[in-house]
Amino acid sequence: MKNLLEIQNAHVYIGSFYILQGISLVVPEGEVTVLLGRNGAGKTTTMKAILGINPPREGKIVFNGEEISNLPTHKIVNKGIGYVPDTRRIFSTLTVEQNLIVSRRKETSRDVMQARLELIFDLFPDMRRFMKQRAGTLSGGQQQMLAVARALVNDNDLLLIDEPTEGLSPLLAKNLIASLDRLKEYATILLVEQNFRTVSKLGDNYYIFDSGKIVHEGKNMSELISSKALVAQYLGVSI
Repeated sequence: MKNLLEIQNAHVYIGSFYILQGISLVVPEGEVTVLLGRNGAGKTTTMKAILGINPPREGKIVFNGEEISNLPTHKIVNKGIGYVPDTRRIFSTLTVEQNLIVSRRKETSRDVMQARLELIFDLFPDMRRFMKQRAGTLSGGQQQMLAVARALVNDNDLLLIDEPTEGLSPLLAKNLIASLDRLKEYATILLVEQNFRTVSKLGDNYYIFDSGKIVHEGKNMSELISSKALVAQYLGVSI
């Protein structure tokens, strides 16, 4: 199994703030890699570093064997990276269908998009029913499904998904995680999620962030589940 994404000794600043302090991680192809840690630990900044929004001053990021550290964001995503931000950022005045259409890259053919739409409808049946409805009128859970669906319009190799269950009821969160579990068949996933109990059933491997550094990592989520002291110390939850 190859590593689809590698971050090597990345140092990232936002203005004068030193956010990521020499992090290194790998995302194996075909797996779900989870970034864990308290708010402000550096997880979302890692996503933005990959996308070139906050590129590293030192170190490098390699995707599919090619260094992307110094590329502009539009060229990075065109290489096959989809992004689901933590704030959803759907176009509320557009319909669901229009939100999906504007997400389509120029090089994505109509046939490919139609196949991707069928995948979206299979994962999120509500999307078919609401295609003509304005996105701003959807429930929170439906808006989150739309945010994920937009990243699926193109045939991406890697999906960056940031806090997908935030603000959702336990039932909606459970349903969304079940859909993401099925999504593993189609794309590699790098996931940021605060809900440890939920994500522990989905992730294949993990990294724990604290104050801009990776303080623990593992290739088996069950190992972390058994480390009650570690989870309490860095994630602030009891298991």
